[in-house]
Amino acid sequence: MRKFLLILPLTALVAGCQTTPQQNTLAGAAAGAALGSVVAGDDNRLEGAVIGGIAGAAAGSLIGRNSQGQCIYRRANGTTFVGPC
Repeated sequence: MRKFLLILPLTALVAGCQTTPQQNTLAGAAAGAALGSVVAGDDNRLEGAVIGGIAGAAAGSLIGRNSQGQCIYRRANGTTFVGPC
């Protein structure tokens, strides 16, 4: 679980730099599924991928909501800022 929490900021960065809401959701789902299967145990990789995909899709669609041409970035200390993509 701890590894999964470390991966969420990476998913946010990937999702925040896409150009459309659909791309945000897709990027979040893909990153979440890939990382979920990696951090899951050997016997439940599919479950980890499904849970990671759902969480990534939700994060991608929520985090990537912003105005056109602007992306939301997250600093290492956890704060976010908006800047040009």
